[in-house]
Amino acid sequence: MNGIKVAVLGATGMIGQRFIQLLEGHPLFEIEGLFASERSDGKRVSEVLKVKDYQFDRETLSTEICQIDIEDISERCRVAFSGLPAGIAKDIEQSLAEQGVAVFSNASSHRMREDVPVLIPEVNPDHLDMVVAQSTYPGGGYIVTNANCSATGIALPLKALDDAFELEMVCVSTYQAVSGAGYPGVSSLDILGNILPHIKSEEEKMEAEIIKMLGTLENGRVRSANFDMLANCARVPVADGHLESLTMTFKGEPEIKEVSSTLSEFRSDPQRLRLPTAPLQPIIVREEIDRPQPLLDAHAGEPERARGMAVTVGRLRKKDRYYKAFALSHNTLRGGAGGSVLNAELAVEKGHLR
Repeated sequence: MNGIKVAVLGATGMIGQRFIQLLEGHPLFEIEGLFASERSDGKRVSEVLKVKDYQFDRETLSTEICQIDIEDISERCRVAFSGLPAGIAKDIEQSLAEQGVAVFSNASSHRMREDVPVLIPEVNPDHLDMVVAQSTYPGGGYIVTNANCSATGIALPLKALDDAFELEMVCVSTYQAVSGAGYPGVSSLDILGNILPHIKSEEEKMEAEIIKMLGTLENGRVRSANFDMLANCARVPVADGHLESLTMTFKGEPEIKEVSSTLSEFRSDPQRLRLPTAPLQPIIVREEIDRPQPLLDAHAGEPERARGMAVTVGRLRKKDRYYKAFALSHNTLRGGAGGSVLNAELAVEKGHLR
């Protein structure tokens, strides 16, 4: 295989291992190295396995994990997919970008920088051009972030609806899976039979990131979207899949059938370009009164490489001027590693990555 050489950072964590899963046999990228902290140096993937719903290749399982070394990674790899915790990601990602590496990050460290895109290819593909402004990084280095996992799950339907009907207000309440807290998630004694009505910084991230992603790119910077965004976030005893309750108002008052068809028919650059990890239908609308559900819908999306990359919307309804719905997305695939891999695929297509 002669794909673009990539490194996976944080290879012992849940997001890092989702990166490995999505990069196995990828038509554009080839894993050159797996990296983590000093305490994982020399361990094999099979010894630190956390993803339980995917069967890794035997060769992958026997691959050795190395300690993060900026010089080594920059010499061997054009791309770094970062699943590092935010606390340590900032300096490592910046150092790699300064060494000419294109960094596609799942961490929050750089998301709100003026020159860094918070990218979802179906939502704001033009924001990828912001990497041109990162001129402080020589040799083609730059940083691209994907959104918070809970923001990602609603960004696609909000984009479709904002384009069609112009949003005025969005209020979201989230029911977030324990895997969103990283491995091993939340202590069983804290979450079993319980709901935790606070996730540190989550509401602030959602409110800021949605407004940035749905904003307009002007002169290399983003002008924030012009609607009110309110979030309440809770952790629930579910393994994978963030369920989110939406209440919205629009400038107009479309019929529910119009709202449903707008969501179902939504397509964007990844579908037109046939990017490998893009779902053929990015938003799936369910008519059943009890959908979406994490157990049934978290892995929605076709083809096989795009399983878990579609957002499922259901219970569309209207009361007075208020439109209500539930949205569900897989937080470690669409909202995590899959989002970054799709971002890199778009970068290849748009000529920002060779």
